[in-house]
Amino acid sequence: MEFIIQVKDFLWDYVIIFLLVFTGLFFSIRLKFPQITKLSLAVKETLGNLFKKDDGPKKEGEVSSFQALSTAVASQLGTGSVGGVASAIMAGGPGAVFWMWISGLLGMSTIFAEAILAQVFRQEKDGEIYGGPAYYISQGVKNKKLARVLSVLFAIFLILALGFAGNMVQSNSIALSMNEAFGINQAYTGIILAVLVSMIVMGGVQRISKIAELIVPIMAAVFMLSGLVIFIMFRQNILPVFKAIFQSAFSTSAVFGGAVGISIQTAIKMGLSRGLFANEAGMGSTPHAHAVANVDKPADQGLSAIFGVLIGIVICTVTAFIILLTDAHIFSYANGLDSVAVTQKGFEIAFGKTGTIFLAISLFFFAFSTIVGWYYFGESNIVYLFGSKAILVYRLLVIIAIIVGTVVSVDFVWILSDTFNALMVIPNIIGLLLLSKIVVKEAARLNEPMLK
Repeated sequence: MEFIIQVKDFLWDYVIIFLLVFTGLFFSIRLKFPQITKLSLAVKETLGNLFKKDDGPKKEGEVSSFQALSTAVASQLGTGSVGGVASAIMAGGPGAVFWMWISGLLGMSTIFAEAILAQVFRQEKDGEIYGGPAYYISQGVKNKKLARVLSVLFAIFLILALGFAGNMVQSNSIALSMNEAFGINQAYTGIILAVLVSMIVMGGVQRISKIAELIVPIMAAVFMLSGLVIFIMFRQNILPVFKAIFQSAFSTSAVFGGAVGISIQTAIKMGLSRGLFANEAGMGSTPHAHAVANVDKPADQGLSAIFGVLIGIVICTVTAFIILLTDAHIFSYANGLDSVAVTQKGFEIAFGKTGTIFLAISLFFFAFSTIVGWYYFGESNIVYLFGSKAILVYRLLVIIAIIVGTVVSVDFVWILSDTFNALMVIPNIIGLLLLSKIVVKEAARLNEPMLK
């Protein structure tokens, strides 16, 4: 186990952050900063799709652009948006929030590229449409031996990271929060989760996307509304919090009321790593959802992907301010709290026991939607490796993992999940960089008039 921890720490400390930041800068420059120049168009187009009448998919297995986005965002708004942000603040201080914003800004260009390639190289298998890094690497990279190795490695790492280990930790988070807020036995939570997930995933991507389309906008809006209420309640702390974020992002001075000194390097590392983990840009997960969208041009879905990261940044920022405005981070440091417990303390300070219950319910929907999204991402890669005949076996194994995850200590599973998450980034980034010319070509088509 110690060896795996060392591998994980080395990857995240010295390899993955560099790769993701470099790739974000690379695509930002090559695509002329789409996260800035195309942001207003991304917001306009995505919100327009929300209210536009859906005439239904043109092909079996396709979903609307907004449904694909909802599925992608569902996977992004997991426990990382609640507990991951808190962990970044506890380890890196308020300055980590600033670097989390930077990671989101860079991630927009990367995820724009991922969504485009997912659309360009998607495939139809047994009447269903699938796409993602394994598909665009295997088809797009000219060196076929390299393409095969990278695509197979990515598919294996994703299935292990998200389909199994990741879903175990998500179900564990749900079970713990339900037990904390309502005293519900964790095993019972596991059984209920298994039944709900089974009912949804049996309907394929179309049912998954419809559920995501229903849940994601509501849970995001409710969570942001709760943050707005806390903003108003603790409005006298808003300016001091902004000051603390920017000062500690570039300062080695002590934070948490002088309780501990945190270096700039730690703030940068925690902010970038947690931010990149929360928005999943470059990890290769969300392209599976964007691949099945029914759009006129691949770059259209790239715009939706940019909007998805924007939503993630807003949710993570709301979480950060709930913690910082209420001084929950100071209390948590003094009492040894971390992760979700820190955010929970912020809600408790603001709303009392009601706040604890509210966060438990919010975490349920955040983590549940992530489980469903990650299940589908794993299925896409199961089909790539073994064909659709293996879906039933995969589905049963995921259900078992969800139940087991609610009743066991998942410290080791967290370590495995983090390790495989890091490993799946490497083949995806190599593929993105090798296929960058196609991304640039497709991005330029945004300026072309749509044919009637």
